[in-house]
Amino acid sequence: MTETNSRLANPQWGGRFATGPAAIMAEINASIGFDQRLWRQDIRGSLAHAAMLARVGLLTAGEEKQIRDGLHDIAEEIASGTFEFSSALEDIHMNIEARLSDRIGEAGKRLHTARSRNDQVATDFRLWVRDAIDGIEAQINALMTSLATRAHAYAATPMPGFTHLQVAQPVTFGHHLLAYVEMLARDRGRLNDARARLNECPLGSAALAGTSFPIDRKFTAQELGFTRPTANSLDAVSDRDFALEYLSALSILAMHLSRLAEEIVIWCSAPFGFIRLSDAFTTGSSIMPQKRNPDAAELVRAKIGRITGDFIGLLTVMKGLPLAYAKDTQEDKEPVFDATEAATLSLAAMDGMIRDMTPDQGRMRELAGAGFSTATDLADWLVRVLRVPFRTAHHVTGRLVGMAEAKGCDLSDLTLDEMRGVEPGIDASIFSVLTVEASLASRTSEGGTAPINVECAARLWLERLEGDA
Repeated sequence: MTETNSRLANPQWGGRFATGPAAIMAEINASIGFDQRLWRQDIRGSLAHAAMLARVGLLTAGEEKQIRDGLHDIAEEIASGTFEFSSALEDIHMNIEARLSDRIGEAGKRLHTARSRNDQVATDFRLWVRDAIDGIEAQINALMTSLATRAHAYAATPMPGFTHLQVAQPVTFGHHLLAYVEMLARDRGRLNDARARLNECPLGSAALAGTSFPIDRKFTAQELGFTRPTANSLDAVSDRDFALEYLSALSILAMHLSRLAEEIVIWCSAPFGFIRLSDAFTTGSSIMPQKRNPDAAELVRAKIGRITGDFIGLLTVMKGLPLAYAKDTQEDKEPVFDATEAATLSLAAMDGMIRDMTPDQGRMRELAGAGFSTATDLADWLVRVLRVPFRTAHHVTGRLVGMAEAKGCDLSDLTLDEMRGVEPGIDASIFSVLTVEASLASRTSEGGTAPINVECAARLWLERLEGDA
């Protein structure tokens, strides 16, 4: 055995092998460089496993106490930064187990009774993803609260509503912001659904077939806050659906954040000028001193590339694996860690921008009436008052829009005689529906943009979010 191979040989599983792995094998095989962030979950799982082993008589009370005290000491070492991680020991599980045996001797070697690294890592990873979901859900709630707060403040502020990025009908700024609250609520729901499905405990499935020891899997699951043990040992050690579902939910969340980020970029641009971001969320140009670039929004917009890439990457890793465990699944953690970091940062940045932005209400109001945005209100008046079919009203309104466009004026600037030249039944009351404020006030259907609706919806969301918190 070479010096290098001797150094890299793993004493935890090395009894089967006469020599250690080649250096390149050790490098590709080791995961401690990234899976060390599972240390809290690994120690938590080991504490529960030790308590279960003592409960069923596979450890003495004294051995269980030694293990418990040793694991707590190791947790303090890792938290303080004094723990020495070894790539020769491959992963976080072996690093902690070896350190435990060094500290407490034979009792530490008994901890691995009735478990395998296969069910151990599956359990640790579920615990980590569950914790990550809880953290991201809290961030989503914070962003929803910020959006609903601004929506309540601007419930009656007119802005142009767009289709095809063309002015369509007036809406309120509050109504626009609440649309993203609804999106985020669905994101939160998807993450909650994923959390409920992952909340089964693989520990006790061992390598793939279960164990002959008289363990109590229900006890272990309860200790770790799982709803129940997993039902099939083969599935338990090889399943990564929970990670894929989590990444899928993060991908949709990132898409929503990217859409909002794109709107912030547009709103900040000079042709629009709807909002202003402070220096806290913008940068300057190296050559153009007048520039204020919405870089935070642009970076949030870009993060979807990383997150969806992580999802597709793991989906590709898993797509051809036979049962049960395969080393391929070591590639599961880095995409999940990366996507979580990107989502966490994006949520924090977006929450900051929403709280930071200053709307230009005058500019919004100015453009809310542009592009004949009250044309639909005119058509609705024809249907409601003159009882003409909507298709006829649509045709009449189109002719009136063409007339106003040719004159270079708004619909409200046409004379009554001009309007009657197209539809003789029109009377002076038509002008009451051609203002932005009248258009907004009329949209009282459930989910509509009427300021009274928006104020009520924002208030209900704030009350609900406060209750959730």
